[in-house]
Amino acid sequence: QVHLVESGGGLVQAGGSLRLSCAVSERTESMTVMGWFRQAPGNKREFVGAVRWNSGSTNYADSVKGRFTVSRDNAKNVVYLQMNSLMPEDTAIYYCARRNSVFGIPTTVGAYTTWGQGTQVTVSS
Repeated sequence: QVHLVESGGGLVQAGGSLRLSCAVSERTESMTVMGWFRQAPGNKREFVGAVRWNSGSTNYADSVKGRFTVSRDNAKNVVYLQMNSLMPEDTAIYYCARRNSVFGIPTTVGAYTTWGQGTQVTVSS
């Protein structure tokens, strides 16, 4: 059974940066998409960004475009979420997720089959 383990969360001031990592416990197939989602208290889990493992193509939520970058390291089997210009409204638990054998880049929670445990990101004003 595959495991996803996030790390890198923490407390940062507004305008600062954080990089989250998600380690995948088994080799990633070429048709895999790795996504990042977040959930703030009282809110639904929402799509942040994702990357196709084979091509490196990415897709982002409008709220993070130009500030967040998703990337992957094929050799290490790790996906990253670089977050710059953080704002208090970015405060949430951030989750990585995996979907195998898919075309395109899904943006819905239900499209992803494997989830990490989440890491807390808190942005102070």
